Amino acid sequence: MMLSVRDLRVSFRTEDGLVRAIDGISFDLDQGEILGVVGESGSGKTVSLLAVMGLITDPNAIIEGSIRYKGRELLGLPARELRRLRGNEIAMIFQDPMTALTPVYTIGWQIAEQILAHQKISRKKALERVEELLAEVNFPNPREAMSRYPHQLSGGMRQRAVIAMALSCNPALLVADEPTTALDVTVQAGILDLVRKLRATHNSAIVFITHDMGVVSELADRVMVMYAGGVVERGSRAELFSDPRHPYTRALLGSIPPLTGANPARLPAIPGSPPSLLRLPPGCAFGPRCPVRYEPCTSQKPALGTGGHAAACLREVQA
Repeated sequence: MMLSVRDLRVSFRTEDGLVRAIDGISFDLDQGEILGVVGESGSGKTVSLLAVMGLITDPNAIIEGSIRYKGRELLGLPARELRRLRGNEIAMIFQDPMTALTPVYTIGWQIAEQILAHQKISRKKALERVEELLAEVNFPNPREAMSRYPHQLSGGMRQRAVIAMALSCNPALLVADEPTTALDVTVQAGILDLVRKLRATHNSAIVFITHDMGVVSELADRVMVMYAGGVVERGSRAELFSDPRHPYTRALLGSIPPLTGANPARLPAIPGSPPSLLRLPPGCAFGPRCPVRYEPCTSQKPALGTGGHAAACLREVQA
């Protein structure tokens, strides 16, 4: 098992009380597998993976549970040991490349620094590797691009540079945090191809965070749907799209425009807004927005079922 997360809980102390951003999630990831993590903004997708990466440094954060990478517990690991893993064996593609890159250094310098931090090679060899990486992510003129600063690149090119940096040490585990957000569909397709290529070339395990069910349908082997800090459904891609069991999953799939047949006058939308994590409703967190809720949903918190395809829904348990 490449990655095993058990009962992960992430809370933050605030002036208004304790906010539980992640409430006991568990998942596994095998070598060469792509896990799609989907949900609305604020569902806990990014926070859960930042905890896996050891990138939550807020002194008011409380992280509990177990995160094992290749059998090694990461929670409580000294910062120096985590730094040896991050960028080398475990890498992350951040959502906003403009904030992930340092504006005062060139693209080539930044990628080379990552390589030199983890590999014992000369700077000349590192720069040669940078040029290869930029060519691999389809920069039209890699050598020229190495001397450019982030603000001199388009959004798509900046994202490709961030991907090149993440791939620089051939990571065994890659976390991609919405890497296609705000990109046009042509660039998006190219980035998805790069992710597939990483899996094919290096047999890397990949966690792909997104709110785009269309991307999940193309890329993921298994899918984990999150809502209000918890997992509401998990299963294989085929199971999730052919037989969605949680009302929230069905609502997400229902909001996708159909590819065939007549175009609907209006796409269905999920009513209301996600709840505040400070004031979660009693019972099911999705209950106030759920079209099939019934009385037990207001008082009983559903647990995620066992098995490969499971949903945290009282209706599902009753069925």
